[in-house]
Amino acid sequence: MSDATLHATDQNPDDFAVQIADQIESFLVAVTEVAKGDEPDSAVPFLLLEVSQLMLAGGRLGAHEDIVPDERYEPDPGPEQDVDLLRENLARILDPIDVYSEVFDPYEPRKAPVPARISDDLTDVITDLRHGMVHYRAGRTTEALWWWQFSYFSNWGSTASATLRALQSVVAHVRLNQPLEELDGLDTDQDLGDDALESEAGRVMVREIAGPLGLRPVK
Repeated sequence: MSDATLHATDQNPDDFAVQIADQIESFLVAVTEVAKGDEPDSAVPFLLLEVSQLMLAGGRLGAHEDIVPDERYEPDPGPEQDVDLLRENLARILDPIDVYSEVFDPYEPRKAPVPARISDDLTDVITDLRHGMVHYRAGRTTEALWWWQFSYFSNWGSTASATLRALQSVVAHVRLNQPLEELDGLDTDQDLGDDALESEAGRVMVREIAGPLGLRPVK
C-alpha cells in the first residue's frame, strides 16, 4: 500500500482504506439496527450475511502487508461507547440460540469446548471496530487501519469467525431440518462449567427456533 493510498483525502471509493472503512461501517450500522428488534423474524439470516461480509474485510486486512502507524503511541480516541444495552437487546432477540459451544484455538490439542454467546461476541467485535472508526473519522487513516489489522489478529477476527460458524450452523440445522439434539456436533456430556448454558445450548430444537427467528426448513 502506498503512502498516497494510506493518506488519501479525496475518499476515492477504490482506495483500500475507504473500502475497509465502508465494510466496517456497514457492519456497525446493520448490527445496531438488528439489536433494535424491529424485524426479529430476519435477525439470524441478516446477521449471518453481515458477519460474512465483515470477515471479507478481515481477510483483506489479514492478507495485507503489515500496516505501520504514523506515530509511536496511539492517539487517545476518547472513552469507549457503552455496549451493555446493545448486548442485552441482542441476547433477547437471539434467545434461545444465543449460547453455543466454541473451541478457542483449533491448533491447541485436547482443548475442551467452552460456552460462548453470540450477543457477547458481536458486542466485543463492535467495540474493537468502533475504536478504529474513531481514528478513521478523525482523519487518522493509517492509525485506523493499523488498529483494525492488529485487533483482527488479536481478537475480533477469531471472535467473528466463531460467531459466523454458530450462525451458519443454526441456519443449516433449520434449512436441513436437523434437530440439534440429534447431531453429534455438540457434546453436552462435558463439564463446560455452566450447567444452565450447557443445557440450553444442547437441547434447543429446530422446531422451537425456526419460526421466531425467521428460518424455514427445506421442503
